[in-house]
Amino acid sequence: MNTKTAAIIIGLAFLAIGILGFVSNPIVGSSADAIFHTDQTHNIVHIVSGVLFLLVAMASPGSAGVFLKIFGIVYLGLGIYGAATMGTEETKKLLGFLHVNKADNYLHIGLGVVIFLAGFLGPRANRA
Repeated sequence: MNTKTAAIIIGLAFLAIGILGFVSNPIVGSSADAIFHTDQTHNIVHIVSGVLFLLVAMASPGSAGVFLKIFGIVYLGLGIYGAATMGTEETKKLLGFLHVNKADNYLHIGLGVVIFLAGFLGPRANRA
């Protein structure tokens, strides 16, 4: 796998999660029972992020590694900031506009690390 492929896979995942957030389900959404709390704005952020991943992968595959590293650092930072400022609240508006819960923060930290590390993937080796 290379950075372009990783960016495409991550982009498709973000698009799927963004769309899934608009449909009532127990995994992601505005329901109190959802594992990961999102609202309309959070879902749109996921969709826009997915589109950005796909655009970078397709339009500038040579830049995919740098994009993955930067995006990973930003996501990791958001997750750490969210976890550090959450306190005893179950849900919170991160940065004043993004609804998250504790599970979101831990997911953002994990995704930040994975996305950052994906930025170091090299070209696929030729196999004989």
